[in-house]
Amino acid sequence: MIVGVLSVQGAVSEHLKHLERCAVETAAVKNIESLNKVSGLIIPGGESTTIGKLLDIFGLAEEIRSRSLQGSLAIFGTCAGMVLMAREIMDGIKEQPKLALMDISVQRNAFGRQRESFETELEFYSFDSSLTAVFIRAPLIAKSGPGVKVLARVPEGIVAARQGNLLTTSFHPELTDDLRVHQYFIEMCQNI
Repeated sequence: MIVGVLSVQGAVSEHLKHLERCAVETAAVKNIESLNKVSGLIIPGGESTTIGKLLDIFGLAEEIRSRSLQGSLAIFGTCAGMVLMAREIMDGIKEQPKLALMDISVQRNAFGRQRESFETELEFYSFDSSLTAVFIRAPLIAKSGPGVKVLARVPEGIVAARQGNLLTTSFHPELTDDLRVHQYFIEMCQNI
């Protein structure tokens, strides 16, 4: 099993290091050939509009969407990845690029600008202790459909969720030493 990290923009190396620490084979996904080798794909934080446009330019968007809908690809989106995975982006730009895979409505930059970034302790579904969550210009799930399982909340709303083979977090688990969220995703990939 190989778990890939979309490598067009964003926090790529941090996710690859976490996956390597979890003792799983990794791949930097930049094209269809590398995408077809992976069972799971992490869409990292970065700038959602830029990542979305690059997905289209590199011809990856339709293949990611198709494999996900067929159930042959697990996807984990962090921060910008969450925005790209959402069916609805409440405050996106006109023609906002998106994969529209997950039945969630997302508000971009819900916690404010870069200077309002913060860390907090967070209870995450099924973990026996809290984890430190790093929020940087983070989105928030404002609404979720009936098939979406909420995994973590803050007072403002939902910050982690799962729908079938899709996982998403508002925060950046790759920026702490805690590997549990990546391990949770790896377990999802093993069931593909």
